[in-house]
Amino acid sequence: MKPLLLSMATAAVLAQEPLSEREKELLARLEKLEARLAALEAKASGPVPAPVPLPPTRAAKPEEPQAVPPGTSVNVNLDGYFGYNFNRPFSAANTLRAYDVSHNSLSINQAGLIVERAPDLERGGRVGGRLDLMFGQATETLQGSPANEPRPFVFRHIFQAYGTVVAPVGRGLTVDFGKWASSLGIEGNYTKDQWNYSRSYWFNFLPFYHMGFRATYPVTGKLNASYWLTNGANQTEDFNTFKSQAVALNLVPSRRFSANLQYFGGQERRAVNGRAPRGRSHIVDGYFTWHATDRWSFAAEADYAISRVDPTSAPQRVIGGAGYARYRFNPRFNVAGRFAYLRDSGGLFSGATQSLKDTTITATFDLLDGFQMRWEVRRDGSDTAFFPTAGPERLKREQTAALLGLIWWFGGKRGAW
Repeated sequence: MKPLLLSMATAAVLAQEPLSEREKELLARLEKLEARLAALEAKASGPVPAPVPLPPTRAAKPEEPQAVPPGTSVNVNLDGYFGYNFNRPFSAANTLRAYDVSHNSLSINQAGLIVERAPDLERGGRVGGRLDLMFGQATETLQGSPANEPRPFVFRHIFQAYGTVVAPVGRGLTVDFGKWASSLGIEGNYTKDQWNYSRSYWFNFLPFYHMGFRATYPVTGKLNASYWLTNGANQTEDFNTFKSQAVALNLVPSRRFSANLQYFGGQERRAVNGRAPRGRSHIVDGYFTWHATDRWSFAAEADYAISRVDPTSAPQRVIGGAGYARYRFNPRFNVAGRFAYLRDSGGLFSGATQSLKDTTITATFDLLDGFQMRWEVRRDGSDTAFFPTAGPERLKREQTAALLGLIWWFGGKRGAW
């Protein structure tokens, strides 16, 4: 704009009369100023830079729905075996066994699906739950008895199903409702977590599961106390309208030692023609586990049970216990031994008055993570001829059996199942 004004001024001056010397000098100065101003403007503005292209933006990936909610684990196990009973029983079954019942047969002991979400108080999660579905021979042992279930087929494959809430009471009161595995007895359901493949008499005698309410409170950092209100022993549905109760104490004074003391009591006889016998059953159970060193571990269990059909009936009693020892040669190989004794007075467990013993040796090989092989030899004995042989008319005081077990498991749950 400024050079244009100077040019117009110059043209106007030239259109007038001849210029004087002073006017010519002024006009020359104006022309120099115009040229200088144009050069300064050109230097200040410079060339217009080309626009810098922005890096291409990546479209936001839509969040994929999660098949399993955070904090939930889905787990699978498969437990199979081949067993051989040297008595060669005509029934092809091992007497008084819980999970290794078949003789001379390739068997699926158990196939299971476990879905669990434990409460996580650190993240504000006070709600959880667990579902264990079970299939295979063990289902018939644990779930299939019409003697204690009015409708066993309805709940046969549900080993555990319960919901959990941690109430903000004191240190935190954990309340479960549903069906859960009994903690009576040191041995449990999943073979991979046991020292031996077969279970002792006590696992077979004591309750497998309960249905009802369970409340647990941490009395101290090392002592937990529990109270149960249940339909009874091995009763998903109540069959006599009476409820059973239990109290349990769990002590963990160190990472190497834990102990449990439990009492269970109730009226456990089934109602017949609408009348339920009023005799009561009582069980006192205690056990401990001691990891003496990184290689040596020991455990022991003691039990006493008494039951009456009616309050004035003669009692039936079971008393005894079991001892365990395990030695780890390395993280993937260990050998465990068990000796169990059970005195059955009145046939409450076995149907006959007798003293029973079992001696068991088990070698465990963790061949790969989630794959385990077990070799086991077990000898059962009685003070009376009780165990079947190849001839139905002939019984023996003992039975010896050997087995090979294979166990697979995988999923997000860590530690004992």
